Amino acid sequence: MMNSMNNIEFTKELVESQFKTIKTEVVDKYQISFEVQTSDVHQLLSVLKTSGWRQLSYLSAIDWPEENKFEVVYILMNWDKAVHVQVRSKIDRENPVMNSILPIFPGAKYYERECHEFFGIKFPGNPEYMKQLILEGWDDIPPLRKDFDPAAYSARKFPQREYTETYIVSDPEKSPQAKRTARKERTESLKTKGGKK
Repeated sequence: MMNSMNNIEFTKELVESQFKTIKTEVVDKYQISFEVQTSDVHQLLSVLKTSGWRQLSYLSAIDWPEENKFEVVYILMNWDKAVHVQVRSKIDRENPVMNSILPIFPGAKYYERECHEFFGIKFPGNPEYMKQLILEGWDDIPPLRKDFDPAAYSARKFPQREYTETYIVSDPEKSPQAKRTARKERTESLKTKGGKK
């Protein structure tokens, strides 16, 4: 196994010799990130898999509303070279579609379902991407979009509570504060040996 920086350089050369990257960033000595055109994502993932990046560690997205884009992020791991690779690509936020990577990484099925659920991205090629995975019965916009308003959602879905400004302990014997005070007094008493210094 080469040292970490040599592994990063190897990875950078492997990708940049075959693909035009929009942006390459060495995150640290164990991780490198490549932003590519959406049309290159599947080919790049295939090249990486055949070159040793056999584990899809994660798939998610980042919402960039000011650009009207979602950035889909794939994270792959190569155990032989100890290098994580991020493959990133921006897609349209109004009609977010990214073809499924199931033919390359079958385990992506659940990541794509989660990404659809939390961001609303469609993954044609994954027959189950629309099945709910975590947010059972969710009926609002996907909650990780930056235009989702959790306070408004909570106000619509849950009864409002009135909170008093004062807190009154109804039974001082059960008060956590009283127990802490008694414990502190006992500790001080033991430190001073019953009051003697």
